[in-house]
Amino acid sequence: MFLEHFWKLGESQRMWLDQLKIAVVQKDLDLLVTLLDDVPTLADAKDIEKGTYLLAEAKKLVSSLQEQTSKSMTQMKKNITFLKSSAAPSISKLDKKF
Repeated sequence: MFLEHFWKLGESQRMWLDQLKIAVVQKDLDLLVTLLDDVPTLADAKDIEKGTYLLAEAKKLVSSLQEQTSKSMTQMKKNITFLKSSAAPSISKLDKKF
């Protein structure tokens, strides 16, 4: 019984590592968040090494996406500023001179 439980636990850990690998390769942030909410305790040295490597890759991915988002936001702000400065001034209906 103990061995059966231990075997199932090992399968669960490998499934988690496989899902983490898939999330990193597919750049799936939703899956990453879900997996990081439920990190298993890894017992095998190889699994720990794989987990450490995959988590480092996930961190690089998130940092890269964060940098891209920051650049996009900066570009959008510049575009908005440009559009505001190049727009023809509107005349309010209340600004009529008699």
